[in-house]
Amino acid sequence: MDLRVAAYAVVTDDDDRLLLARWIEGRRVAWTMPGGGLEAGESPEDAVRRELREETGYTVKVGELLGIHSRVIPASQRVHKADQPLHTLRIVYRATVTGGKLRYETDGSTDMAGWFTRSAVAELQRVKLVDISLRMAGIF
Repeated sequence: MDLRVAAYAVVTDDDDRLLLARWIEGRRVAWTMPGGGLEAGESPEDAVRRELREETGYTVKVGELLGIHSRVIPASQRVHKADQPLHTLRIVYRATVTGGKLRYETDGSTDMAGWFTRSAVAELQRVKLVDISLRMAGIF
């Protein structure tokens, strides 16, 4: 079984909007939490800071650990063809923007980022991680 450890952040602004990134590598294009996989030897906090900067253009201060979500994806359902299941551990933090400005990732797994109201999030095509993360944060 393969293992993927990733770190994500729930980021809100002063208008209570949520920062999301649009994931383009899945079976369908869908909005997701900004973040992604840890590199070898990288801490989850460093990974979420790096991923947020890559996907959204923002620098962030990592806050409270909200939770860890564990899921096993059967080989037949993996995004990239594989003969083994994938165990994903998704570490979710709160984070606050400290600098930068919104910009889109190029040549990555996401192609857009944006701020959304809670009602707008409910209408988006989104991955399950969004709802899981928002429940962890007490938002949904």
